[in-house]
Amino acid sequence: MSKLNSELLDKAVQDILAFSRGETITIGKEEVKGKKRNFHETIELQIALKNYDPQKDKRFSGTFKLPTVPKPNLKICVIGNAVHCELAEKNGFEFSTVDDLKKFNKNKKVIKKYAKKYDAFLASDSLIKQIPRLLGPALNKAGKFPTLISGNEDINEKANAVRATIKFQMKKVMCLNLAVAHVGQTKEEIIVNTQLAANFLASLLKKNWQNIKVLYLKSTMGFLDILDTIMSAMGMYGSCIRIVKEGSG
Repeated sequence: MSKLNSELLDKAVQDILAFSRGETITIGKEEVKGKKRNFHETIELQIALKNYDPQKDKRFSGTFKLPTVPKPNLKICVIGNAVHCELAEKNGFEFSTVDDLKKFNKNKKVIKKYAKKYDAFLASDSLIKQIPRLLGPALNKAGKFPTLISGNEDINEKANAVRATIKFQMKKVMCLNLAVAHVGQTKEEIIVNTQLAANFLASLLKKNWQNIKVLYLKSTMGFLDILDTIMSAMGMYGSCIRIVKEGSG
């Protein structure tokens, strides 16, 4: 069950969508006109943690597949055998063969540039063991180690599954940031994705919701909506929602 205040979340999503359509929204006592962009802005969930020591406490990580795709334009490359490369070409994916990877000649700079070019990778299951030998640890370090695709799997379905999967990983800082939706989705889709992402994060923390200080919901070019969590079990309630400009208090 989500500890998020449903009314605050509903209001936050409404404001984000209205702002992205170029409509005027109210921020405190001030009215601010939004601007319609020529692309679907991503909606990010930004989380500040509390009572968590990244130096002492176990660093967590986990992946979760959302019901609707938050980043449909995620750039995916297929590292494939002949069959998968042919399918990739037919379906509009960029692809690399084993021979293409061999041409990098294990040059770290070239491999790093290759890894940076794409957001994610798919790889034929028959080739997966060769990838570390040809590319070294570059993809793994970038958090982009390929997702396996077998001979009978639909390449588009596999790619959409990758696009719908979010990853939480605790590093050295007390904040996390990830895409959970985009402004082309419905309000209901955005709300469900946000709730599920927040719930999954809470399940990874040692004290669950008690380790979450505050959640921010933000579109790429918009404002921060602060979603204070409701700790119902402890009788603690977050403050009323407010919208602040990025970087302000």
